Amino acid sequence: MSGPGTPTFDQLRLFLAVVETGSFAAAARRMNRAVSVVSYGIGNLEMQLGLPLFEREGTRRPKLTVAGRAVLAEARTVAQGIDGLRAKVKGLLEGLEAEVNLAVDVMLPSDRLGRVLRGFQVAFPTVALRLHVDALGAVTAHVVEGRAVIGISGPISSGDQIERIAAGTVAMIPVAAPDHALSQMHPIPSGATRDHVQLVLTDRSPLTEGRDFAVTSTRTWRLADLGAKHQLLREGIGWGNMPLPMVEADLVAGTLVRLALPDDTGGTYRFSGIWRRDAPPGPAASWLLQQFVEEGLEDQAEAPDV
Repeated sequence: MSGPGTPTFDQLRLFLAVVETGSFAAAARRMNRAVSVVSYGIGNLEMQLGLPLFEREGTRRPKLTVAGRAVLAEARTVAQGIDGLRAKVKGLLEGLEAEVNLAVDVMLPSDRLGRVLRGFQVAFPTVALRLHVDALGAVTAHVVEGRAVIGISGPISSGDQIERIAAGTVAMIPVAAPDHALSQMHPIPSGATRDHVQLVLTDRSPLTEGRDFAVTSTRTWRLADLGAKHQLLREGIGWGNMPLPMVEADLVAGTLVRLALPDDTGGTYRFSGIWRRDAPPGPAASWLLQQFVEEGLEDQAEAPDV
């Protein structure tokens, strides 16, 4: 027994039009075809597949057979795939990127990142996204070395090859576990932090290798992961500066305490949208960059820069 033939995309479109409009005549009007052409196309499709798709006896409206219902789901999948292919090619012909590589600073609030990326998915459904999350100079390194076309970086200088635009801020505050020695001091004397371990986010990039940011203690533990730093702070292993949105729930629950340090009050961590001067972002990447800039307009600076 020979297998089924290969239907054409036009035959599948006719089949879907009949199902969606409820009649051969309505499908003909939608497709701007004669009713006889629609009927002939459906007949050819059934012949190709070797299955009846519609019951034609005892009903005034086309009614799907069991086989027709099974074929319907596959036909819709094929049609959606073709529509997606055409949309992607149309975008490419108009200069739209097939993929956008984005690098963001780990300090960027996750809810802001989520809002922007949800909007991106709606605005550019055919454009794939590759996301890198890193710290300090590593974000800039992704852009400089071509792994990302745009980045949302912290306050790191990278020379003449990078263009930048302000993209908001996040408040940084010093915190510790409630049973940490610093949390028990009221008030905390000047210089007290030097005697206690400070948990410091370290850089994975040679761009700022060896540089310290907001470090006041002579005793430090250096971590390459902000999530690990967060957990160690809650365990009482040390104290450190954290982005306020990431620890707000801890402050409410009492698992972390904001430290009133006379010599380290936290500050404002500033973000910049960055791209290489010789590789400007395309339409989708430019839209993405602009969304981060607009989100950042709502930020309020609470303290001097860190």
